[in-house]
Amino acid sequence: MATGERVREAMQQQGRQAEDTVTKSVESHTAAIPSIAFLSLAVGSMAISLALMMAGRRQAANFVGQWAPTILIMGLYNKLVKQHGSD
Repeated sequence: MATGERVREAMQQQGRQAEDTVTKSVESHTAAIPSIAFLSLAVGSMAISLALMMAGRRQAANFVGQWAPTILIMGLYNKLVKQHGSD
C-alpha cells in the first residue's frame, strides 16, 4: 500500500511541475498585453454584435456578443496576475 501511495505522490508532483511550467509560460506571454487591449476587444465585439443585430443576423449577433464577458474575464485574470503573480 505504501508503494502505491509513493507512486501516486510522485505522479502528482510531476503533474504540478508540468502545470507550473505551462502556467508560467502563458502568464509571461499574456503579461505583455496591455489591459486596455482586452477592454477594446470586448467593446469591439459588442459593436460588431450590434451591427449584426441591425443587419438581421440575430444568431451571429448573439454569438459574437457572448465574446465580451469572456474577453473581460481574461483581462481581469491578466490584471490579477500582473499585480499579484501566479501563486
